[in-house]
Amino acid sequence: MSTTLAQHAEAAAALVGLLPTPAPLQPAPHSSLGLPLEAMTQAVTASFVGSVSADLAVVLLSAAGSVSDVAGTDSPVVSAADVLRPALEAASATLGAGVLGDARTEDASALFSHMDASVFELRGPEGTAGWFAVRVRSGENGSTAAQSVVGKLGRINNVEMALTVEIGRTRMAVRDVLNLEPGRVVELDRSAGAPADILLNGRLIANGEIVVVDQDYAVRITKILDVAEGLG
Repeated sequence: MSTTLAQHAEAAAALVGLLPTPAPLQPAPHSSLGLPLEAMTQAVTASFVGSVSADLAVVLLSAAGSVSDVAGTDSPVVSAADVLRPALEAASATLGAGVLGDARTEDASALFSHMDASVFELRGPEGTAGWFAVRVRSGENGSTAAQSVVGKLGRINNVEMALTVEIGRTRMAVRDVLNLEPGRVVELDRSAGAPADILLNGRLIANGEIVVVDQDYAVRITKILDVAEGLG
């Protein structure tokens, strides 16, 4: 338990290092009791899948330097989730190898109040500036868990879902995005020949290689991730 708490504290420390606040924040362990859960309805959350599976959420109060000021409330391009994603990525990197899913703004009160979540108060010069929560999903292991997940998914066999193939990513400063023009080459974070990620509704489920079939791009599956880990 102490090892888990220490790891979560490391995640909180990595998070605050990249938060866009005017003054550095300090994370302090906090009980889930007494939290203003109404403030958690506009949390930025993301799920991590890798050596462990985890849920992360961060809330910044308006007095902390407001994410809307950084993102621009009228901007159709940059959202609060976009602004806070680098901080969540830094936090998830302390959990081991894996992939962080899309960041989104949603109600995270259930996560903050979950008995297995580690909650941290983010303190600034003027007091509480926000909160951070991380919960590692232990779940079941082995074929029993896989069969359980498959059984549940069997009920929605005919539902269509978005399958995405990703060959790489990169991070760019907003000024560089605004300077993009036709002919500009944007380098990705993978070398030629590296496996592509296959995502189901934004969640990593497999790896593959890009091929061409009848002049159309396709992907050949090279590795299927554990069902319970990838979809749990």
